[in-house]
Amino acid sequence: MKNMSYKINVTLSKTLKQKPAPGQSLGFGKIFTDHMFIMDYSGEKGWYDPRIVPYGPLSIDPATMVFHYGQAIFEGLKAYRSDSGDILLFRPEKNIQRLNTSNERITIPHIDEEIALEAIRQLILLEKDWIPSEKGSSLYIRPFIIATDPILGVHPSNTYKYMIILSPSGNYYPGGLAPVKIYVEDEYVRAVRGGTGYAKAAGNYAASLLAQKNAETKGFVQVLWLDGIERKYIEEVGAMNVFFKINGEFVTPSLTGSILPGITRMSVMEMLNSWGMKVSEKRISVQELFDANEKGILEEAFGTGTAAVISPIGELFWNGRSAVINNGKIGSVSQKLYDTLTGIQYGRIEDPFGWSVKL
Repeated sequence: MKNMSYKINVTLSKTLKQKPAPGQSLGFGKIFTDHMFIMDYSGEKGWYDPRIVPYGPLSIDPATMVFHYGQAIFEGLKAYRSDSGDILLFRPEKNIQRLNTSNERITIPHIDEEIALEAIRQLILLEKDWIPSEKGSSLYIRPFIIATDPILGVHPSNTYKYMIILSPSGNYYPGGLAPVKIYVEDEYVRAVRGGTGYAKAAGNYAASLLAQKNAETKGFVQVLWLDGIERKYIEEVGAMNVFFKINGEFVTPSLTGSILPGITRMSVMEMLNSWGMKVSEKRISVQELFDANEKGILEEAFGTGTAAVISPIGELFWNGRSAVINNGKIGSVSQKLYDTLTGIQYGRIEDPFGWSVKL
């Protein structure tokens, strides 16, 4: 991450918040730091006025377009504190590249990636004391862009805000890395080819909430999404990408335009390849999964994402049928992936890929 000389104006908060005490339960996305980054866009000026200001509410007109038409995208990444006190990021340039991919799909102007990365760097260094040091904890980084024209016409906005907020977050697995039960969703869909599924767009997450709520009432932790056309091919699990180990081969759904290209997904594929394991991107049906399970060759399954890193799947439920995977226990490769990825992220083990960025 380059130390660029972009001029970012800084206004320090006059009143600092009390930081969480060591050992305090942080949860996820519930606590926010003292400052945030804002940069504005207009068709006449382009992106302008990058600044760090005290964290606080926005004053926005009720007609602001983001409220009515959902022209908004976001990213999610983390800052980690190593045992030696270093501050580390994990492949942040990939998040900003994906942010611009989302911008293009949602008709938001391209943002200079070096400025976006420098804003993250300066904001984190200002708020470095908010990075927790407890095992498994991190500082969650949420960059996002919203349309800000106060107009009710249905068309792309002429003005936008790019913002970054930070939230100290606790261990995703306070009780240990336990496999979860997943409900295969065959009524609702998250996205379709030609839609916005490959973008990290706010509306994609709104579309997922009802199915998630229904699955939880049935006793499941997440849903496994099927494709929106034939309703039989695997896409994602919850808000994560998904992998299956079938007869020694790792399989993940192809990026057909309705699936988010995850940074953790990419890293898992590169890591498995480096270990000499076979990895394939292909269309795979839910029927194939259940057939593989009946044959005893569905050996492991897990989701991948920034929040959980690796989320092992112990059971799938579909059309009244249950498929228990690896006796409901975490697979050996799933565990190795989690240990290796988190080891790199926290600087506990060597990073042979050059993924970690030290601030």
